[in-house]
Amino acid sequence: MIELWGRKNAYNVQKVVWALAELNLVYTHHDIGSTPGDLETDNFLSKNPHARIPVLLDQGEHIWESNTIVRYLAASYGQEQLWQTSALERSKAERWMDWELATLQPDFIELFWGYYRTPAEQHNLEKINYYQKRCKNHIKKLDSQLSEHLYLAGDSLSIADIACGVSLYRYLTMGLNVEKPNNLMAWYNRLSKREAFKTNIMCPYDELKGRLVF
Repeated sequence: MIELWGRKNAYNVQKVVWALAELNLVYTHHDIGSTPGDLETDNFLSKNPHARIPVLLDQGEHIWESNTIVRYLAASYGQEQLWQTSALERSKAERWMDWELATLQPDFIELFWGYYRTPAEQHNLEKINYYQKRCKNHIKKLDSQLSEHLYLAGDSLSIADIACGVSLYRYLTMGLNVEKPNNLMAWYNRLSKREAFKTNIMCPYDELKGRLVF
């Protein structure tokens, strides 16, 4: 039985629940990460010594780091669906997945926290503008890639789309005036028609607004 630890409105946890849904995998969910200190218990630290969510249990092993979990699920259960047997073909998705972790995610998280999670009276407009410009550049790169393909690594959904697409709903709906280039929006519309995306990513997140803790 697969088990997942993490709160489902957390950015990195959403990558995993999206992948689980795409693969139609049954799992037990443990809601954790909402209460101060609940990731620092001996019990949870035995699952992830870094006190971070998500954590996945499968085949007796606790797996942490969201992109690693998504890769693991795709390799284990998504052959020819989310995971290509050709290393070269697979690298087309993994390049974008690693770019997301190193480049897109840090800037989007800073923007989301600076604008949405921070109370309005504490906004640092210079910082918000800085990260909004950086995210705009990232969106342009995604749009350019999508001018040649329906999805980031080709014409079918891959782990690249899960990693990079998880931020789209919040980026487009959190209240900022952001660019919406045609190829990116066509991709977003394709993702929006997928039941796994609608159910697990297009979820209300109002409880996070102006909330620096949680």
